[in-house]
Amino acid sequence: MQAILILLLFLIIAGLMVSRKLPTLIALPILAIGIALIAGVPLSLIDPKTKIDTGLLAYIIDGGAIKLASAYVAVMFGAWLGQLMNQTGISKSIVKTAAELGGDRPLIMTLLITAAVALLFTTIGGLGAVIMIGSIAIPILLSVGVAPIIAISMFLLGMAIGLELNMANWSFYITATGVTLNNIKNFAVILMIYTAIIAVAFAIIEFKRAGIKFAWAQNTVDTEKKVNFLALLTPIIPIVFVLVFKWPIITSFIVGIIYCIITTQRSFKSALNTITKTAYDGIADSAPAVLLMIGIGMLLNSVMHPYVSQALSSVLKNIIPTSPVPYILFFGILAPLALYRGPLNLWGLGSGIAGLIISLKILPPVTVMGALLSTERIQAIGDPTNTQNVWLSNYAGVDVNKLLIKLLPYIWILAIAGIITASIMFF
Repeated sequence: MQAILILLLFLIIAGLMVSRKLPTLIALPILAIGIALIAGVPLSLIDPKTKIDTGLLAYIIDGGAIKLASAYVAVMFGAWLGQLMNQTGISKSIVKTAAELGGDRPLIMTLLITAAVALLFTTIGGLGAVIMIGSIAIPILLSVGVAPIIAISMFLLGMAIGLELNMANWSFYITATGVTLNNIKNFAVILMIYTAIIAVAFAIIEFKRAGIKFAWAQNTVDTEKKVNFLALLTPIIPIVFVLVFKWPIITSFIVGIIYCIITTQRSFKSALNTITKTAYDGIADSAPAVLLMIGIGMLLNSVMHPYVSQALSSVLKNIIPTSPVPYILFFGILAPLALYRGPLNLWGLGSGIAGLIISLKILPPVTVMGALLSTERIQAIGDPTNTQNVWLSNYAGVDVNKLLIKLLPYIWILAIAGIITASIMFF
């Protein structure tokens, strides 16, 4: 009966989120507390041996709120660096340089701008960054004859390529699933390559379908002064320090911030002013992600509580596959359940499912990580509830649900490719 009630609560909360009657950052704490209450977790539960309180108040609410603290501190530093890139003109300059290199060839220009967007989103994030970069990139693409739905699709694919190497996200995945940085970065690089391949395939196929010419007699890119070349390297500095020198994520972000200041500021006073302003703006930018992570942390602690695990263990053990072929079929077929913050979305209900699967030892953490990072591709690129999808669709005059329909065949294949790779690497 407890398992049925918990699953029913999952469905109700999911329905409220899909219908946009309940925001995710409110839904997840409600779900966490509701699951704990159904499972019978008391307000206070002191372990006689360890003297640790694992009750609803101390463990699920308070403990859950800080469970992902390391992840959201990384998000804050990433947002700080992102604001530095925005306010010093680095982001704008990278996009316009890509457009100039593309010249009068719409396909080449589209691919180069997509690559520029990917580079930027390895570091920056948030709706503000999407609006700033999108308001530069989308008009350039439209001006050379790229159809609006193709232009915003390529922007989203480029964004997804970059987010796969966004180290603030890596920190979240590590904390949420308990895998190592090495596991995350190796698999993330593979998913990034798959996403890039899908982006190129999408551009070529959709250009031919839409009858877009591969050469154009117009070039509308302005030639305003760009920042110096060394500053343009800012987005890759933290990545190099993590991948090559094996430095911790937050430290690498700090190196990136210092590098950005050195290559863009001409005086000590302007450097101090820029650091201070971008720090405040970066914290404001990261607030939505931090609030979401607080709810995710509560949900993780709730579903990993022994009372909840005991209530759901028999149900999940009968559903979740534990060998490669069923694993591929199960997660591959159900991959679209990552949409609308669903049960295969680590940034939504999936965080609870992942926590349960790991705590019950049904699958090793790396296989759970591999499956949910793969299905996350569908959510990150096509989900109509993403603020970036809504803004880009409105900006270009495209229905956000038609955008999902256009992208879904490509991103579903992308998710399946990731799941197959995860089964090979981790089983």
